[in-house]
Amino acid sequence: MNAEQRQQDIVDAVSREGRVAVTDLAARYGVTVETIRRDLTALDRTGAVRKVHGGAVPATVLALPETAVAERELLGATAKQAIAAAAIGALDLRPGATILLDAGTTVGCLARLLPEGLGLTVVTNSVLTAALLAGRGDLTVRILGGQVRGITQAAVGPEALEALAALRVNVAVMGTNGLTAEHGLSTPDPDEAAVKRAMVRAARRVVALADATKIGQEHLVSFADLDDVDLLVTDAALPSPLAAQLADTGTEVLIA
Repeated sequence: MNAEQRQQDIVDAVSREGRVAVTDLAARYGVTVETIRRDLTALDRTGAVRKVHGGAVPATVLALPETAVAERELLGATAKQAIAAAAIGALDLRPGATILLDAGTTVGCLARLLPEGLGLTVVTNSVLTAALLAGRGDLTVRILGGQVRGITQAAVGPEALEALAALRVNVAVMGTNGLTAEHGLSTPDPDEAAVKRAMVRAARRVVALADATKIGQEHLVSFADLDDVDLLVTDAALPSPLAAQLADTGTEVLIA
């Protein structure tokens, strides 16, 4: 096998397996680790894979830029609605339950589907979600204080963190900008990540919603490990490394 054939085979392996290690590739092709490193450097330069410490991952792991909430609501709307509908059925909400909703757009879709007549208490840092639910007489809606990020319409900062530190809720429903086996659930903004992390800590059960575009994305700040998540609801089959790690952590996966 010449270098060109080997490099193409490496690209296929990365696409299939999600992450490959230099040492494993060297053994697979019967070449030195230095040769594999040169292969990965060449492939990284062309954008075929992303070279990382000890190996390579798909180029799609490169984080997409953060976009405004109005734009994100329009992207993948059908998938987000399907995920929200599947998640509602799996929440198993009981009368009087307490639920934390973060500011993700898929979580916003779920908010519209909350069942009536259960006397739920909803706590959220999303200005949009709070406004959406405030008119429902069967809900108690509490909004976290703090500085509102214009791009996500989410309250962040010390006030939100202080309020969350005193809470214990039945379930937190979390959106995420990225999800990988290595980096867990991640988001671009440190302040928003801090609030998300506090939400996860405040909940007895954590449900994460992630459409297919979030799988394989890694953003600046990780706010939860995979073993923090009790249920992941998505709309696509997961890469085998991620699926294997979720199985190891005992996280339930529901495909909408």
